[in-house]
Amino acid sequence: MASKKKVGAYPSGMILFSLTSALFLIGFCGMLVLQSKKLVRYIRENNEVRVFLDKDLDADKLEKLHAEVIKKPYVLYNGTTPQVTFVSKDVAAKEFMADTKENFTNFLNENPLRDSYRIKLQEDYFEESRLQDVKADLESVNGVFEVIYQENIVDEINKNITKIYIIMSVFAVIMLVIIIVLMNNTIRLALYSQRLLIRSMQLVGATNGFIQLPFLRRGMTQGLLSGLIAASLLFILLQVALRNIDGLATLQEPEKIAYLLGAVIILGIIIGLISTFQAVHRYLRLSLDDLY
Repeated sequence: MASKKKVGAYPSGMILFSLTSALFLIGFCGMLVLQSKKLVRYIRENNEVRVFLDKDLDADKLEKLHAEVIKKPYVLYNGTTPQVTFVSKDVAAKEFMADTKENFTNFLNENPLRDSYRIKLQEDYFEESRLQDVKADLESVNGVFEVIYQENIVDEINKNITKIYIIMSVFAVIMLVIIIVLMNNTIRLALYSQRLLIRSMQLVGATNGFIQLPFLRRGMTQGLLSGLIAASLLFILLQVALRNIDGLATLQEPEKIAYLLGAVIILGIIIGLISTFQAVHRYLRLSLDDLY
């Protein structure tokens, strides 16, 4: 004996698979954006400006110079600690010899290098024009001989970062459009077996809202389930990546990751609801001839 059809009861396996796959891809793109933003911030905040000092500064002058430098508005702070590192000329000489594998003391009677400060700047100052202002400001400080930084590379990095963000944003928008179209078609096909039941309910006087309600509930449930599965898969993927990729843990922002996973779940509910509404609404407007 054939089972009795119930309104809103239609095959959902393909819908769950399609929506889960789509939400996973969107969530993966979002996760890449979060990681890349953190990486960009890390690169910017670890870009150092080197401040070379006048020779033969005594301890008092060095202390006053340090106190003046750490008060600058562009100096990066880690909590209450200014990211300003003093490098003596002796340490600088050891670093130079380690990098070049050459010992200049063999042909020079003195160390030509200078004491210096290595200063990490706030992310907002990672621009060529602002770095030039920082350079001019520091060079005006009494006791500073010269300020250097990696010129020209800053704007090039910023341009590449902007290009990457634009490409990823366009890709995410295209993916979202494709997902909505795909889900509309998938749900429309799944509802095909219910078209006559929908028409029968219309003929007995059921309102459109009454007919749509069970379908919308099912669509929201499917969206919620797909979102939960996709969020779980993303979380598992992230944990695997953290265990196998060195240094990835430093780029994590747990709060933003939680917001992203929550957004994936909410997006699943919204897509399931909207796609189901559009598909059911289409069948509600079909003429009798079009139903066949």
